[in-house]
Amino acid sequence: MNIQWYPGHMTKTRREIESDIKLVDAVAEITDARCPEASRNPLLAELTAGKPRVLLLNKCDYAPGAAVKQWKAFYEKQGYHVLACDCKTGRGVDGFTPLLLNALSGLVQRRKDKNDARALSVMVAGIPNVGKSSLINRLAGARKTVVADRPGVTRGRQWITVTAGRNNKAGGSGTGIVMLDTPGILWHKFDDEQAALRLAFVGSIKDDVMDTESLALELAKYLLTNYPELVADRYGISEYDDDFLARLAKSRGFLISGGEPDTARAAAIFLDEFRSGKLGAVCLELPSYD
Repeated sequence: MNIQWYPGHMTKTRREIESDIKLVDAVAEITDARCPEASRNPLLAELTAGKPRVLLLNKCDYAPGAAVKQWKAFYEKQGYHVLACDCKTGRGVDGFTPLLLNALSGLVQRRKDKNDARALSVMVAGIPNVGKSSLINRLAGARKTVVADRPGVTRGRQWITVTAGRNNKAGGSGTGIVMLDTPGILWHKFDDEQAALRLAFVGSIKDDVMDTESLALELAKYLLTNYPELVADRYGISEYDDDFLARLAKSRGFLISGGEPDTARAAAIFLDEFRSGKLGAVCLELPSYD
């Protein structure tokens, strides 16, 4: 299936990142642990070149632990400071500040030597719906930004103080941290159809620009090939065929006039339950060591 998405505000976001990168000390790049490579925008490497970067494998609770460990080792070998976390539950998030301080240890020491009390500034970047706002809210200990389980929610720049003062438990070093939340940005064209599908599966592309029933069938085909037990446990369906959505609709009682299965509703529920982790831990891709 053909998936393309690059609305006008993406161009504006790119310009803002190009301008704002000069204002920050580091970049925190958020990815989806189920498909870390597909959920990394290659434009970010270009736009944030020269800035220290920490890489977060978010939604790690939705991915198998062994796969998350492989991805963490893969990126650490490339020199990244990597953290596996789940911003919704808070799992692993307390490791963010130590990771950032390690990545910026030289700058922190230079500022201490100069008695420079400026807070460290961090740009939070990533594609839509990977958890940028959830990370900031978790670190700030309050709902500072708008969070939703759909792409394109954050539209404007927001500076948020997440740690400040010498007694802050999260910082532990007396170093204040402020974070710049940025809207999610996708690249303008998907040359890799499988990568595009993975992004659509996890909800980083808006459902209203694609055929959600076709997308749900692609996801069902993948899951029933690789994780049949998860689909069977939740829906009682263990083999794939083109009537998957009709069978799911009937099992859930999703019927329209005349008793016909409501396949559109079945597709929406199936995608939503996968994206929210209700089916269980799933890996959509593994590292390539070529």
